[in-house]
Amino acid sequence: MEVNEINTTALAFLGDAVYEVYVRKHIMSQGLQAADKLHRKAVRYVHAPAQAAAIKTLFNDLTEDEKWLVKRARNRRSVTKPKNCDPITYKWATAFEALIGSLYLSEKTERMEDIISRSIDIIESTF
Repeated sequence: MEVNEINTTALAFLGDAVYEVYVRKHIMSQGLQAADKLHRKAVRYVHAPAQAAAIKTLFNDLTEDEKWLVKRARNRRSVTKPKNCDPITYKWATAFEALIGSLYLSEKTERMEDIISRSIDIIESTF
């Protein structure tokens, strides 16, 4: 499967799930076990403004191919309307998720984990 030929919305769909697993693992490593507390803590990392802030901060450190994908995903016309943020923030968050999905499918695990780890750090220092 050629990742560059996959619809960025589909990449974001996958990236959302992959990122969520890493976020859940991260917050569980802090000793939380109650599901309601875990969920409330996870929201901090997975809401659109946090993801948008992370990808904007990391953008200049991305490879040219990664930047191209982020721009392609960000600029994709969307039929989904964001519920709790402005459309531009939502597009940046979708681009973040598409990048994670792309790296996952490309089996670039080390790069993906680096971006996720740095994103978590950015979100913890910002939100």
